[in-house]
This record gives sequence, structure tokens and C-alpha cells, in this order.
Amino acid sequence: MQITHNASLKSYNTFGISAKARAFISVTDIEMLKEALHLEAYPEKFILGGGSNMLLKSDVQALVIHVALKGIKTVKETADNIWLEVAGGENWHEFVMYCVNHGYGGVENMALIPGNVGTAPVQNIGAYGVELKDHFYSCSAIHRTTLEQRTFSLKDCCFGYRDSVFKNELKDQYVITSVTFQLDKNKHELHTGYGAIQQVLNEKKINYPSIKDIAQAVIAIRSSKLPDPKKLGNSGSFFKNPVVPKTIFETIQQKYPEMPFYPVSEAEVKIPAGWLIEQAGFKGKRFGDAGVHKNQALVLVNYGDATGNEIWDLALRIQKEVHQQFGIEIQPEVNIIE
Repeated sequence: MQITHNASLKSYNTFGISAKARAFISVTDIEMLKEALHLEAYPEKFILGGGSNMLLKSDVQALVIHVALKGIKTVKETADNIWLEVAGGENWHEFVMYCVNHGYGGVENMALIPGNVGTAPVQNIGAYGVELKDHFYSCSAIHRTTLEQRTFSLKDCCFGYRDSVFKNELKDQYVITSVTFQLDKNKHELHTGYGAIQQVLNEKKINYPSIKDIAQAVIAIRSSKLPDPKKLGNSGSFFKNPVVPKTIFETIQQKYPEMPFYPVSEAEVKIPAGWLIEQAGFKGKRFGDAGVHKNQALVLVNYGDATGNEIWDLALRIQKEVHQQFGIEIQPEVNIIE
């Protein structure tokens, strides 16, 4: 087991923050993971996946355990469905394209979301009208202290909007080692009504889209709006889209009739956080090496040498301005690591 001390985490977080780890180890199998979790020389452990949904505000004074478990296997199959168990260290987008290329439907709307499969349930990732929970079957996880292996069902995970039991009651208690998805082999239920998917399909004159067409449309849209983390440090959507009572929405709509929205229920409405941030004047603005992307105000970026604290200060400034202008509080989707 190779442990690196004072290890740079710059290439392990998509913001490209120049933070360091007291100690670092990459684990490639479950036994190795268990051994790392029980290293008494390092009482503090920090679990690292794809590094796509976090902002490092300082160095990590712990043993950073990088989960690099790999593999995709079929656990069950019928005429209409297939159940795939996917190791936690698999790249999310590569898994989506694996499904698309094999004709397995369900996750195509979530193409190009950064990160790994093992951390996807924690956030209940989602995009363009589809969330992970929609095709989640179960996940396997190891308790960080007892090393107990447990299987979590859909119900066990208590999924909500960018939320799960792993962010609440069981926060920092388990390491997800694999996720099992139930996918469609035929009779695909396509979701084209969210965002610009239908517009892209129309432009390409695709009247009867396949799951591959949907994925390619999503990739085109995301690529036009979201910067490649390998070229410009970012963590995708920094803020959650706020869900507000319909009464509050209607009051704001009187002043801003052009405000986009998505009904959540009879009593609640979701408003795009990116639109709110843009209206507050932050789109394309730069403050030193921390900034807001020119094509998508929901994305905070690191132009080179921004610290985590500088990006967080910008996030706080945005929250304050949006609240002052609209009376709406927007919350980070990204995990803030102190």
C-alpha cells in the first residue's frame, strides 16, 4: 500500500485548487479500501471520488483515500430491462456512454456530468429533467469505522433534489463502492422537454430520436455552456436551482415577467439559479482569478490561481446580491471543504 505525504490535490479536484493532502492513497479494490480505512496512524480520513463536486478551501489535514474501483457487470437481465452494477471509481460520463452504445436507456440526459459513479448517489445528480434516482436500483457501501458492508435500496437512500441520506443522517459514515442501475433495453422513455434538447433535435431535423440522439444533444448543449474542467477549473453548477412557494414566485414574476420557471407541484415552482445570478449582474464577471463563466452564470470558475477561499467569497457575494434583489436564497450544490 503506497501512501504519499504532502500530496498535491490540484489534479484531483476539477476546480484546480492548489491544495495539499497530509497523506494520500489510491485504492483499487475493496480489501485495499478496508485496509486504508483502518490505518490507525491517520485517524482522520477524507474520501475522494472524481473531485467534481467540492471546493477545497484549505489543505486537507487527513488521509485522503481516492476511490479508484473499476468495473461494470450485468447482475440481472430480462427482455425489457438490464441491471448493471457499476464500480464507484468509474467515470460517470463514460458509464453513460457505455449505456448509450449498448442501447440501455435511462441515463442519457445526464451525459457529460463530471465526477464518478460512487459519489453520484450522494448528490442525486441530475440534468435535463432526469435524476439518478429515476434508474437507481441499489448501492453497496462500506461503513468507515466498522467496515460493515451494506446494501442500500432506493427507499433507504431518501433521495431528494440534489440530496440523499448520505448528505444528512449518514453523512461521512459510508463509502459507496458500487451502484446498481435498472435500465431499459427497449421502449425507452425519452425526456426531451427540458432545456434546449427539443430545439437541438429540431435543428438536426430528428423527429424520432434515439437515446444516442438525446445524449448527443445534451453533450452539445453542455459543451456550449459549460467549460471543460481540464481547460478552465470549475465544478459545473455551483448553486442549486431554488424551489419557492408559488405565491412568492407570482410576486417576483410581476416585476420580472420574462423569468423562466418550472412547476414542481401545485404549491411550488423551481427558478433557474443561473438566471437569477445573471440578472444580479455577475455573468462573465471576473474578480482576480475567481469568476463567473461568460456562457453560464451558474458556473463559478478558476482562471488559474484562485484559492478556494476566493471562490467561496465570490459565492457568498452572489448569494447576498441575489437575496437582496429577489428575496430568494440560493444554496451551494457543491460541497464546501473547510
